Parts: sequence; C-alpha cells; structure tokens
Amino acid sequence: MQRRSFFRVAGGLTAAVPLMAASLPVRKAGKPTIVFKSPSPHPNGLQATAEGLWIIDQSEGARASLVSYDTGKVIREFDTESDRPSGITFDGQSLWIGSTYSREIVQVDAKTGKALSRHFTPGAGVIYNMKGDPAGRSSPLAKPAPKPAPQPTPKPAAQVGGFQAGDTLGSKAPGTGAHGQEWRDGFLWMAVPPSREVYQLDPKTWVVQRKFPTAGNRPHGIGWEGKYLWVADSNLNAFFKHDPDTGAMLEKLQLADNDPLPHGMTIREGWLWYCDDVGVVCKLKL
Repeated sequence: MQRRSFFRVAGGLTAAVPLMAASLPVRKAGKPTIVFKSPSPHPNGLQATAEGLWIIDQSEGARASLVSYDTGKVIREFDTESDRPSGITFDGQSLWIGSTYSREIVQVDAKTGKALSRHFTPGAGVIYNMKGDPAGRSSPLAKPAPKPAPQPTPKPAAQVGGFQAGDTLGSKAPGTGAHGQEWRDGFLWMAVPPSREVYQLDPKTWVVQRKFPTAGNRPHGIGWEGKYLWVADSNLNAFFKHDPDTGAMLEKLQLADNDPLPHGMTIREGWLWYCDDVGVVCKLKL
C-alpha cells in the first residue's frame, strides 16, 4: 500500500470510530451501587487484587490505598511519587501508576510507595477536539461549585484539568499522559486520552507491542473480562468491550445520566468496579 493511501485509510478508520461505537449492541447489566466512600477525596484509578482493592487518588500526595472490598477499610496506604495520577495496576510485586500531569508511568514499591522506575507515556500530549466529540461531562454527584471570585490573570497550568487544558491555555498547555492501566501476562496496558488509544507495552524494553483507538475522547479506566478488555469513557458515560488482538469494539455498557460518573475501573469475579472522582467507589454486575 502506498504511503498516501495508507493515511487515507487510517484517517477514515479514526473518523469512523464514533459511528461504530454508536451502533454497538448494548449489554444489559445491573444498576451500579455505591459500595463505600473512598479513603481519599478524588479517586481516579482502581485495581482488583487478591489482597484487596487498590485505589489511586489524584489529590495532593497522590495517595495509594489498599482497601477491603466489603467495607472500604484501609489495609495499607501511602503517598506516591506521582503527579495527579490516573490509573493504577499491580504486577504481583510492584504497582504501576499513571502520573498523568508529568506524563510518566511510575513503578512503585507496593509496600512503601517509593518510586522504582519512571518511564515516558506513549501518546502523551495535549487533548484535542474532534468533530462529533461529546461535550465534557461532570459527575451528577458533584456539589455545585461556589461562584469564583474575579481573577485578573489566567489560572496557572497546575490548576487546569487535562481535558480543558488545550482550550484554556493554548500553546502553553503542558499536556497529560495515561489514565487507566492493567497488567496481563508480563505486559502493561494503558489508555491514553491525548491520543485516544490503548497501548500494550513490554515493561522491560518499553516498546509498544500494539495499540488501538478508543470509542470516545475521554478514555479512562480499563479492566479485563476473560480475554476481553473493557475501556471506560467518562464523557460518553459508558464502558466499551474490545478484542485486544484487533482492537475491535464488540459491546457497550451504557450508564444512566444520574449514575456516578466512571473514572477508574477494574473487574473482579463478574463485577465491574468503578470510581467517581467525587469520592465514591461503585460496582455493578456484568
């Protein structure tokens, strides 16, 4: 295939992704229930393990908490050396965290939170707008924000969310990195909103093994159901099931407008767990 023809095909595929997502069969699933409040106020990533549920929080300190599935009681927690993280996973020995605002993937000690290695995030950058994108969505559980005081100067970059950074800061937008992450068979998987793609990486060489496009413009948590990978999208308020070998979308699970908004997610024993970044952890039966 000639280079010019390839880009015509690739561009057409990218443009068709939202249309394919809209026509997917919708899986009937249970109504999500709030199981407990997160130990920190802004949970943004989950990972199910045999010992308990890991939660990464985007507040100052970037706290990782291992909690009980039943009550949310903290088993172990510590601050991590990451910047407003989104997404956490466990390789059996250490944790891998998406340090969203430093555009890194940070491997940390699962007992102390000490950083063991740091890597760049493939696909990191400034989130862009595309024709047909859904509007930004906020949690229906969020309390109304107080009316802001007049500000003579623009907000500094550190106070602007990644989804709004391009529009707000223009060429000064610093960009963001990964959101949801999962570990499987020695490989690290991650969703990266700026590129609207899911990546599979070899953590030993940091070489991308494969990648595929996501359904929408704000992919977040990811989780395994058997051989298939589900990807949450916060603006579409839905979860999308992918064949990881081809990237093909197979099903959609749509939340109601009044349900907690999906951010981090993980799957355990037929239950999909997800967090809303206003401070709650939910689950629903797949």
